[in-house]
Parts: sequence; C-alpha cells; structure tokens
Amino acid sequence: MTAQADKASDVRADATAGARSLLPDRARVFVAGHRGLVGSAVARRLTAEGHEVLARTRAELDLRDAAATAGWLRAVRPDAVVLAAARVGGIMANATYPVQFLEDNLRIQLSVIAGAHAAGVPRLLFLGSSCIYPRLAPQPIREDALLTGPLEPTNEAYALAKIAGIVQVQSYRRQYGAAYVSAMPTNLYGPGDNFDLETSHVLPALIRRFHEAARDGAPEVTLWGSGTPRREFLHVDDLAAACTLLLRTYDADEPVNVGCGEDLPIRELAETVRDVVGYRGRIGWDTARPDGTPRKLLDVSRLFALGWRPGIALREGVAAVYAQWRAEAAAQAPGSVPDPGAGGVAAAH
Repeated sequence: MTAQADKASDVRADATAGARSLLPDRARVFVAGHRGLVGSAVARRLTAEGHEVLARTRAELDLRDAAATAGWLRAVRPDAVVLAAARVGGIMANATYPVQFLEDNLRIQLSVIAGAHAAGVPRLLFLGSSCIYPRLAPQPIREDALLTGPLEPTNEAYALAKIAGIVQVQSYRRQYGAAYVSAMPTNLYGPGDNFDLETSHVLPALIRRFHEAARDGAPEVTLWGSGTPRREFLHVDDLAAACTLLLRTYDADEPVNVGCGEDLPIRELAETVRDVVGYRGRIGWDTARPDGTPRKLLDVSRLFALGWRPGIALREGVAAVYAQWRAEAAAQAPGSVPDPGAGGVAAAH
C-alpha cells in the first residue's frame, strides 16, 4: 500500500467493533473496474486486508455483455462484488458523449448486479457519484436529497445512469432480500488518475495544465468558468478504506455518502495545485465556459457514525499524486519531464 493508504488504514471503526462482519475473512472479492482509479485502490486495500481479489480486464470480460458477465460470475461465485467499473469523465467528456455515458453505464450495472444475484453472490457494493444529487440541493447534501430536484445539465446522462444503479440495488434488496448496498463518493483523486485533458476530472487536469505551463514558460494558464464553484475532494485510498468498512458492516437500503466533509472554491484548488507544481505565472478564468454545479458538499454523518474518518490532507495528497505522475511520465519518456520548479512561467491553453 502507499504511504497515503497506510494513513487511511489507521482510521478505526470503533462504532462497529465487535459486530459480526458481513464480509468473511479472506473473502474472494470481484472488483469490477480493477484498473481504474477507484477499482485499483479498492483492490489494493482488500489485498492488504488479506482478501483475494478477482479481476478481469475489458478484453477478458466485457461487462456490458450481460450473458458473458453472468456466466463468469456463476463459474467463479465470489463472496462479494465491488462494482467500480464505469465510463467516467469531466464536463467536456460528459457534454460530448452523453449517449455513451448513459448507455455504457446502464449496461455495466445491469449486467453485474443482475449477474451477481443470479450467481448467488451474497454481498455487493455499488459505487455511484455525488453528481446524482440535484444541482441546487441544500448543502451539505444528505442522502435523502436524491430525486428532489433537477440535475446538473452538464452530466445529466451519467447521473441518471448512476441513479438507476441505486434503484436497482434497492430493488434487489426489497424483492429478494439481497445484502447489496450503495456508496456515493465525492470528487476523487489519487494514484492511477486519468491525466488526459479531453476526458479527465478537474484535479488531474489542473496538475497537467500547470505542469505543462511551467515547462513551456508562457505567462498564463486560462481555466474554465469563474473559479467560484466549491468542490470536495477525497483521496482514493481513503475511499477504499471506507468501502471495506461498508462491506463489513453496512446493510441498509439508503446509499451512503463518502467524502471528507469539507470543500473549497475551484480557484483555491487551482492555487494549491499551482503552488505544488511550482508554476509562477498567472491564472486566468474563461467565464464564457460553464461552471457546473455551484456547490457539491456531501453530508457524511451517516459514514462518520460508523467510525470512519479520512486520513489524507488535500495538499499532501496532491503533492504525492504529482510526484508519482512525473515519475511515471519520466520513466516512459526519459528526459521529457523537466523540473518545473527550476524556473519559468506557464503556457496558456
């Protein structure tokens, strides 16, 4: 595990101590999406806790194929499933490919959840997203805010797919008594993040933008929107710790928010990333571009009542992610990743 994961592992679930675990010792757990940001963190955590992680690549098993997915699950019969597989992306990707964000995610969810039930899998954790909540939901957002108002238009298709997943999990609980549960993470970052500027989320996009700006030596980085929307960020190793806790202890209809309980303006996030990278130029804001939801802070009292707390501070986590990304990029193309702190200001994009 990473140093950040070690910190996350120090968090104790005292409220559930002594309770019967819903996940057996040395369980065999299928992590759907094990190569992604979330799935890889969950797989690391489960392995560290002594469980056996079962995994399949997309080439080996297309989770959109219901028959193939059900057949594999029947053959393997895991003790639990963590459904972390999904088509994900930022505002631009969601706006450009709404059909794929809706249909691919619906197909994956239908295949995996129905297939798990048909195979007699006793435990399943479905991972959604905080974008399921109404655009103007009261802050911080409680789980019961779901379906109480209009969604954010820029990611409506993705959000509707994730809402369908929650309802599917609840339906299997109510009709069949399945011990299936849902968790709704806030904005995530960490090892294995996506740094493709066309499809990435805001934090890895900022890291890459400021890094390339410092490398190229131009005077300004222009970012989308006004910088005023507020966002909450959680290191993915903290999410993984929460997921294993929920697998062991939580069994109820209601989804569980997973976040740190604090947020900050995107402008402040950009300044933090700029300082970590060592960029010395200006930050500009293109207010003709969309801001997205004004604020999206999760009420995490349900999760905190189980004894969980996050262990990784934002600046520390961003610095670790940046260092790892630079090391990986340098290993792939030696000499192509100079130290931006050696001088220079940044390129506008």
